Amino acid sequence: MNLTAKTLLFTVLTTSLASAEMVGVDVDIHEDVLGGKSWGLSGPYEKMIGTMYFEVDPNNSANEIIVDIEHAPINNEGNVEFSANFVLIKPKQVERGNGTVVLGVANRGTRRMLTFFNHAHQDQGKWDADNPTAEEHFGDGFLMEQGFTLLWVGWQFDVPLSRPNGSRVFVPRVEPDELIEGLVRSDFVVRERVFDRTLADRNHVPYPVSDPDAPESVLTVRDDVEDERQVIPREQWAFARLENIDDQEGIGEVVPDRNRVYLESGFEPHRIYEVIYKAENPEVIGLGLAALRDAVSALKYGSSSDLNIPMGSINHAIGYGMSQPGRTLRTLVYMGFNEDEQQRKAFDGIIAQIGGAARGSFNLRFGQASRDAHPFLNFFYPTDIFPFTDVEQTDPVTGDTGGMLSHVPEEFMPKVYNVNSSYEYWGRVSSLLTTTVDGQQDAPMMDDHARVYHFAGSEHLPAAFPPTRTNGQNLNNPNDFSWFMRALLVRMNEWIVDERPAPPSQYPLISDETLVFPEEVNFPDIPNINFPTKTHKAYRVDYGPRFESEGIITKEPPEVGPAFPILVPQVNEDGNELSGLKTPGVAVPLATYTGWNLYNEEYGPTDTASHMSGSYIPFSATRAEREAQGDPRLSLEERYENRDHYLGLIAAEAIRLIEEGYLLDDDLRGILEQAGVIWDSISN
Repeated sequence: MNLTAKTLLFTVLTTSLASAEMVGVDVDIHEDVLGGKSWGLSGPYEKMIGTMYFEVDPNNSANEIIVDIEHAPINNEGNVEFSANFVLIKPKQVERGNGTVVLGVANRGTRRMLTFFNHAHQDQGKWDADNPTAEEHFGDGFLMEQGFTLLWVGWQFDVPLSRPNGSRVFVPRVEPDELIEGLVRSDFVVRERVFDRTLADRNHVPYPVSDPDAPESVLTVRDDVEDERQVIPREQWAFARLENIDDQEGIGEVVPDRNRVYLESGFEPHRIYEVIYKAENPEVIGLGLAALRDAVSALKYGSSSDLNIPMGSINHAIGYGMSQPGRTLRTLVYMGFNEDEQQRKAFDGIIAQIGGAARGSFNLRFGQASRDAHPFLNFFYPTDIFPFTDVEQTDPVTGDTGGMLSHVPEEFMPKVYNVNSSYEYWGRVSSLLTTTVDGQQDAPMMDDHARVYHFAGSEHLPAAFPPTRTNGQNLNNPNDFSWFMRALLVRMNEWIVDERPAPPSQYPLISDETLVFPEEVNFPDIPNINFPTKTHKAYRVDYGPRFESEGIITKEPPEVGPAFPILVPQVNEDGNELSGLKTPGVAVPLATYTGWNLYNEEYGPTDTASHMSGSYIPFSATRAEREAQGDPRLSLEERYENRDHYLGLIAAEAIRLIEEGYLLDDDLRGILEQAGVIWDSISN
């Protein structure tokens, strides 16, 4: 059944909602949340899971920004059809809620809002349940108690097939008059010797090679990102996979495979391999951003009987994205996707969390949405690219001029948070958010529209407590900044609805010397702790003359120019950062909390900062213990009289942050309980 027929079958939307370009919905699961449990003034919630159907006019100015939209197949009305799966959790009487929908942008198909904001049970270690049904899936119910409507809509087409219930969008491939070919580049690093590897990043759906035997396909290897590429002879590799492997003989059957690359001698650990090949007729991936836009507009400006949403019951929308989704939202606003086909504002607020200063390949021909940028993973993709700051700047090297928000018309301008951990300074070039391009001064800020919050002493995502070692040399950093995010979400809604400005930005500055070059960091000499000698870099990269104007890369590998200057937070005598928003546990520390961790031997070069990890380096319990170890940091007994003294200081710091609007009063008890658990673990 085609989408047009589906739309006729599911006549579930009013004319007003259909005008928002969401033309149909198929609800597969519709049930009360937790048997009708009531949350605060919002009352009982309900859950719907299914598929949304969309049509967009390729000639509408709001859609002309979608790369290759002119080559997409059209229906009898001249519109482009696509669909996306969705999860909706809302008050049964939505008018009892707070009138705001929060759209959680999925990360490579996975959803995180319940886990993060509600402190809910984590499926597969770190994700929301695909179909949340139990008490543990909803945690403490924070989002429900606040009255938010929660929505997840698929936007990424190439989500790994291993996540069959993940959020994804189903978009058409181009149908041009003549074949469209383009260059695709795949780089990868393996942890152990293997003979074949997917062409996609982290087992996503790849672009198949168009001609496996094409002599111009190139496979190279190098040991460092800035090393010269060494070409591997064409006869030593193929687009293929190895099957029926005999471990004793070390041989197997080489089977042609347009989605994988095979190396006769095997790929060696910790070396950078890169294959460049041609693919043909790509999917129109920018429709994924249109799905986010149009789903939100449908709920804000329309009504739906099947979704139980009366007209006018939802009036505001916040987009929330963590990590890759944070970059997705930055890209959405920058490229103009916050204007729908009816020239209305889709998102009133954007929360881009732990996305650094980056964007991504979310609206490009042959774009690979999963590709990001780390110190030793995914190099030179369109992620850390100019511009970075909200205000307009000119790059003195290239002469390029631009800003993330400076060109956005006032009527489509959302309120924006850029929220980052310490890791993003070391691994995601966060300093470029707030500095001039030359790294010499603090950049001006758009205080009427935007905030920047830095969570001092934190890693990409807080590790569980007690922490363990994963890819780094040190324990992972468990500093839990979710308490801040709960408050900042509430503050964002107040900023939008009540025009009450969000609390002031908090981030390190060049002017007060809390933001410095890495070699200027005064990190203490802690026994057996290695300090990073280099950070992740952002480079000036030339993808060819059609990249900026058409979203088409014609240079692979791209031409790489000089790196941008990158700065990081300065620290005190304990190694803890001087500036930013400090959780009570960092302000009243039991350890050194960093945004960096060096790779251990299993995962990568031991002089390189590991991807997404920070460090947790506990203080000694006693003075005698620290002196015996040669640790310059004061011990617990030199800092705190006892557990009660410590928790009293934590409470005082939390109350101060509550008064300033960075924490919620209702979270004080949970913060104290969490601090007590950590004290007991370390002191014993």
